[in-house]
Amino acid sequence: MTDEPSKSHGRLNIGATLAPRELITDRPDLAGAWTAKIITLFPETFPGVLGASLTGKALQDGLWKLEPIDLRLFGEGKHRNVDDTPAGGGAGMVLRPDIMGRAIQFAQKNAPQDRTRWPLVYLSPRGKPFDQQTARRFAAADGITMICGRFEGLDQRVIDHYDIEEVSIGDYVLTGGEIAAQAILDATIRLRAGVLGNATSTEDESFSEGLLEHPQYTRPADWEGHKVPDVLTSGDHGKVAEWRQKEAEHLTRTRRPDLWRAYTAKPENNSTD
Repeated sequence: MTDEPSKSHGRLNIGATLAPRELITDRPDLAGAWTAKIITLFPETFPGVLGASLTGKALQDGLWKLEPIDLRLFGEGKHRNVDDTPAGGGAGMVLRPDIMGRAIQFAQKNAPQDRTRWPLVYLSPRGKPFDQQTARRFAAADGITMICGRFEGLDQRVIDHYDIEEVSIGDYVLTGGEIAAQAILDATIRLRAGVLGNATSTEDESFSEGLLEHPQYTRPADWEGHKVPDVLTSGDHGKVAEWRQKEAEHLTRTRRPDLWRAYTAKPENNSTD
């Protein structure tokens, strides 16, 4: 009997080693593949949903690489402690700067120092809101290192010392950064060449031009008394494009006034009603 990982989820057993664990061992290791390094207390949660659908196929094909880094391996003592009580008192625990510092140094060892080529990101509810523009910026880099917070967060000195970019996926609090990391990676990886197959698939999506996406319809043409708008079956591509633009503008104006203000503030759009 061998210890080879199951083909269904391709995980290796956690061991006391500082080398990142490869989650899918039978994929090609393509030189220069976009790489995500994830510092986390729960490396077994990756790839998670990223191992499914198009992102999973791209991972299997070597179009991007995933390197979960177990923070616990950098901990101290018998139980590899990574946290301590907050300075000044208070509830909860805080991730220690010396522990996280060692993990960051390990993760960044072979990464470019230029942050435009390799962002260093901490998933934090107080961070800058993640948006499509940020996803494009991350996708244009060579890779990314992401830090998944836990407990009451990360010692501020680490953030300051390494000039870490803080990013949030919304105005709410999660138990940790792993779900946020997977959401950001999904939005980012799908923008990489070859992942979606059809590069034009991302051009008409929500936020691609600062607007929400127009409504979508398919067959049957009449379902439960609800019909596909006539313009979409007219064959007039000009009218279809005009209808979709107007619907996108209407949805954005009524549902996301913040996006609408940003959209109409652009010189090329400020004449829109």
